[in-house]
Amino acid sequence: MSALMSPPEPTAARTEIGTLPVHSGPDEAAAPSASRTPASPPARIRIPAIGLDQSLLGLRVQQDGRLGVPKDPARVGWWSDGPRPGDPGAVVIVGHVDSATGPGAFHGLSSLRPGDPITLRREDGGDATYTVQALRQYEKDALPDSQVYATTGPPALRLITCGGAYDRGRGEYRDNLVVYATAGRAH
Repeated sequence: MSALMSPPEPTAARTEIGTLPVHSGPDEAAAPSASRTPASPPARIRIPAIGLDQSLLGLRVQQDGRLGVPKDPARVGWWSDGPRPGDPGAVVIVGHVDSATGPGAFHGLSSLRPGDPITLRREDGGDATYTVQALRQYEKDALPDSQVYATTGPPALRLITCGGAYDRGRGEYRDNLVVYATAGRAH
């Protein structure tokens, strides 16, 4: 995963499907009142289009500045210090595309398309529903951190996994795939 710092000069995404959501100014969801209680953390993710229904692990930024990933490739986790479902900004969820022993939890992520629904079940039992807007594949060093790890703007969701070619010399994929989703259901 990429560091939470400003990326180098932006480069074009390698793969572009759909239209990225644009935040053009403040709205009620982006401007919480002083009396608003923080949203409940996500506990589970459901993505019917890829058959995923799984509990979430809490993940934190590591000493190297990168967001941690689940140790078990079959699990997914969320950035527990980031926005929660319903809060301004993007809930960030990460998972492996595969491992030495087979497919990872986010193996089918690249098959998602604009309009696909994603549901996060919160710890308080409520659901937050999102709609896929776009998929983008970026070189690992060119991930647009300010777009992916958004902490302001309307409630959103970002799903991240590895993508592109596998670099055997480095022991990792060269790219990251990011799924951009906005709060609410498609009409």
